[in-house]
Amino acid sequence: MDIPYIRGKVASQAHVALPEGTVEEEYARNGFFGRYAHLYRTHAPVGWKRIEGPLKPRAYDLRKLEVASHDDWLEARRALLANEDVRLCLAELKKPMSYFFRNADADEVLFVHTGAGRIETDFGPLAYEAGDYLSIPRGTAYRLLPTSPTSSLVVEAFSEVNFPDRGMLGQHALFDPAVIQVPTPEASTLGANAQGEWEVRIRRLGCTTNVFYPFNPLDVVGWKGTLTVQKINVRDIRPVLSDRYHLPPSAHTTFVMHNAVICTFLPRPLENGDPRALKVPFYHSNIDFDEVLFYHSGEFFSRAGIAPGMLTFHPQGIHHGPQAPAFKRAESATRTEEVAVMLDTKRPLLPCDEAQGVEVSDYWRSWQ
Repeated sequence: MDIPYIRGKVASQAHVALPEGTVEEEYARNGFFGRYAHLYRTHAPVGWKRIEGPLKPRAYDLRKLEVASHDDWLEARRALLANEDVRLCLAELKKPMSYFFRNADADEVLFVHTGAGRIETDFGPLAYEAGDYLSIPRGTAYRLLPTSPTSSLVVEAFSEVNFPDRGMLGQHALFDPAVIQVPTPEASTLGANAQGEWEVRIRRLGCTTNVFYPFNPLDVVGWKGTLTVQKINVRDIRPVLSDRYHLPPSAHTTFVMHNAVICTFLPRPLENGDPRALKVPFYHSNIDFDEVLFYHSGEFFSRAGIAPGMLTFHPQGIHHGPQAPAFKRAESATRTEEVAVMLDTKRPLLPCDEAQGVEVSDYWRSWQ
């Protein structure tokens, strides 16, 4: 049985009416679902003077990544962060793929940051646009056909990707399952190459195998079942909110997988029902999860110096939270207009070479 102990000056309700002269830190296990303590400090735990060593908040300006100018989807991917459970990449594709790709190592979730086009899959095609999530099960052959240069955040999950259980909120919370779009069989538009063949590139154990057919292998004329490619746009997600209490990031979970979740932060009213309620995220130190946030669009009122196309990485073991000016801005703010994608992982993520080349080296100073 969990018994809450109370010692010293505390708020009777988390994130509401903090004792004067204090800031609140949420110190919690298993994200925000396990045992917890709220610590009321006289100084912000991010008020450091300097950091010596590798553990620090990091930011990456992905707008500076070298992008592809050809049709090679695999070469277009730029690996950013990875561990045993997931790999996070950014890819820009300007021309339709000349082959089909099948990932035999991982499920994939593509978040379309910019651009539009069509994806052809074993199950049929779907049109895509900015703000779309495309969930592609492991082993599905597909091909992207951008009609405008398409930049996508790619999460490779080495486990099955699914939607979260909504629990007591009910099955229509966050989004009605009826808004999820799935493909209908339709012939692929890819013609044969110069040798009269169609190519499928298969990624398995990190290696690529090229398989050639004398016919177009996307030849499905019908399908039924519960496993397929799925699409949902952020505009169809209706965020959970509270008028008098700041909800934890886990309330915005969109996809779940082994040891990781994807959350979507969307425009919503702030906590306007109680003038004592926090409107900005509380300080926390990521006890059990690394936290990655990709900024898609809007105004990110909890911190300055961040623009669409940038990525922040807050590893386990060191605090983060809003910058000091955000508290002042929040006093008069009534809603947030940001759209961002968050990846939380239980196992530590390691930055890849591509990310290190576009790191904002002094990001850790942004709280000073």
